[in-house]
Amino acid sequence: MTLYPLKFEPLYKYRLWGGEKLKTQLNKEYTETSIGESWEISDVKGDETKVLEGDLQGQTLKQLIQTYKGAFVGESVYKEFGEDFPLLIKFIDAKTPLSIQVHPSNELAKERHDSFGKNEMWYVMQADKDAELIVGFEKEIDKAEYQKQLEDDTVLEVMHHETVAKGDTFYIPTGRIHAIGSGVLLAEIQQTSDVTYRIYDYNRVDATTGKERELHNDLALDAIDFTYHSDFKTSYETKVNTANTLVHSPYFKTNFIKVENTLEKDYSQLDSFVIYMCVSGSLDIACSGENYSLKTGETLLLPASITAVTLKASEADLLEIYL
Repeated sequence: MTLYPLKFEPLYKYRLWGGEKLKTQLNKEYTETSIGESWEISDVKGDETKVLEGDLQGQTLKQLIQTYKGAFVGESVYKEFGEDFPLLIKFIDAKTPLSIQVHPSNELAKERHDSFGKNEMWYVMQADKDAELIVGFEKEIDKAEYQKQLEDDTVLEVMHHETVAKGDTFYIPTGRIHAIGSGVLLAEIQQTSDVTYRIYDYNRVDATTGKERELHNDLALDAIDFTYHSDFKTSYETKVNTANTLVHSPYFKTNFIKVENTLEKDYSQLDSFVIYMCVSGSLDIACSGENYSLKTGETLLLPASITAVTLKASEADLLEIYL
């Protein structure tokens, strides 16, 4: 069976901080309330997304990799990761702030949880007035001072708060303390991992359980990178019909593409699958004589065997993701 561009059925996740923007702004269809995350492409155990349409409908990423191997993910990707798909792709809507958290490195995650680490990035799609993110520390700080701030319930005072707007991008390597603030809708690209250490959660109670959520400060202490940085935001260009470098890390590469009219994409030299996240507008994708549509809030995976596509749009913004 010939591989083709694939959409997956999203998995919608209840979060006590979730809102309605996934439905009202990204046109996601669900009936539950407080949905904070749409998992677009996932190989997390127990949370595997399935192909939405076509001959491969209902298949998971693992099933596709087992069948098609390098033709699906790329020969070098298959050699490194085997039947594990390496990325988790999400849209996130924070009506209220997420907990202050940190993710363990690959080494710690493997040792403690038999998991990948969780290096990730955020691309802000929409932000309410004065909405902010928390990324890293506001000043030089050591482990002892940090622990004192935790004990005094003043840890927020040493965090770096940054007001954000549409298009703002942040790379969050493992070890960097972070949180999404209220009023932010964003796209998240990360390693396949669901390991998070909560540090601070505003002493709030989850309405579904009647309890405060668990904190993981003992585990987090060894995972935190206390290095101070003066600037956390990623700068990038927005040239039309160009793959503008956004975040290129050892774990994934993401480019920003503003599509206007027609753009031919040649992936013959790329030994990887490609994921498109449409973050604004809509477009048509022509591939092997077939046409596929993609609109704001939708995600499409091009198997590695697809080496050429044509993108057509009056105007659309894409995140292009690959290994």
